[in-house]
Amino acid sequence: MRTVLVTGTGGAGRTTVAAATALAAAREGQRTLLLTADSDGTPEALLGIGTPRSVPGRSADRLPWSVPVEPAPGLWAARVVTAEWFRGELTALQDRGHGLLDLLGATPLDGEELTALPGVEAIALLRALRAAQTAPPGTGWDVLVVDMPPAPDTVALLALPEQLRRYLRRLLPAERQAARALRPMLAQLAGVPMPAQKLYETAERWERELAAVQGVIESEATTVRLVVEPGPLADRALRTARAGLALHGCRVEAVIANRLLPTGTSDPWLAALSGQQQDALKELYEQWAPAVPVRELPHLGRDPHGLGDPRPAEPHSGEPHSAEPHPGDPRPGDPHLGDPHPGDGARRAPAGLAGLAGAVGAPGARSDRPAPDPWTVEDRLAEDGVLLWRLPLPGADRDGLSLVRRGDELIVTVAPFHRVLPLPSALRRCTVSGAGLRDGWLQVRFTPDPDLWPKRL
Repeated sequence: MRTVLVTGTGGAGRTTVAAATALAAAREGQRTLLLTADSDGTPEALLGIGTPRSVPGRSADRLPWSVPVEPAPGLWAARVVTAEWFRGELTALQDRGHGLLDLLGATPLDGEELTALPGVEAIALLRALRAAQTAPPGTGWDVLVVDMPPAPDTVALLALPEQLRRYLRRLLPAERQAARALRPMLAQLAGVPMPAQKLYETAERWERELAAVQGVIESEATTVRLVVEPGPLADRALRTARAGLALHGCRVEAVIANRLLPTGTSDPWLAALSGQQQDALKELYEQWAPAVPVRELPHLGRDPHGLGDPRPAEPHSGEPHSAEPHPGDPRPGDPHLGDPHPGDGARRAPAGLAGLAGAVGAPGARSDRPAPDPWTVEDRLAEDGVLLWRLPLPGADRDGLSLVRRGDELIVTVAPFHRVLPLPSALRRCTVSGAGLRDGWLQVRFTPDPDLWPKRL
């Protein structure tokens, strides 16, 4: 399944771009599911649909989203039902661990008294991401578009499966789980019942689920669209997000420059804002294009509501402007905001999502297979006596970067983001002799340890 995760800076219009992306995919004949965890009603207002309804049945058996609604042919929309999913999962966990609860003299909680805890939204969203991939053949979707949280939260969320799996391996290593066979004897010696087998099975189930979610995130078919409203304050936030996504191997397929004001206006107040935007837009092109396309969406002059007029907004390819005007130059037909004279003939962009779908574009086809490892080891033993480990970290700066070698792992911190990377086998027999950040690449030098490196015969 093709999966597009839409995130970006806070307040940049992520939900609008996610809905427009899903509509563009549906218009190309692909069965598309738009998933959102936003509970403030914005997605429903954008699509012109009512309040989502819960799926009937037992909580533990339901998919973690509301009943999908079809606002347009081929497009379904649903909301992740965090509270209901949490109640179902915790109730099922209590059932599996009833032996331990009885041992402790604990009273199980009723489903009706359970309230979703802070942070559960991330787990529910990951569960929904996995569930969408496992629909029975013929009943699933071709494209999944997910309206994600702001970029820093999205990076932390996408890193979560790998981190939790590492914690499970440290806290419940496989060799300790082998002691399950001794439980009957230990129960007789202790004189009390030991925790039920289902507790161990729960840890194994979590490992399988986390591995499956991590597989979805690391697939070539999963990409990220970054949404930004160009401006001086958004630039730094976008750089940090780019570095965090690169650290965790996430692939950015497009940058969406949203709510672009019209150029060439005679209004000095609007011209100043537009000029500031165009300066920031130029920076976006310099930082991202041509490796990552930049797509431009006009400001509609109002909040989009419903699918609206199918007439498309002015399309922008997002490619370098070799045969087109520079992003700072005025374009014929730029939409005008807040037109004070409705009858003066000024062209306005359509108010609905339909006008944005063509400009934002549908996601292209990608193979659903594990993405290649972006980190490479370069052999420079003959020239410099070192092995060079190269890690792409565009957007990172030296002040926010730190490295720590811990056994067979390298702990990399980029601004607020953190990842523990297992070293390739050859580098485990080396010592770190230096590192540098150059042109968006972190290069770590490793010198062979004479006591561990294979001796020449």
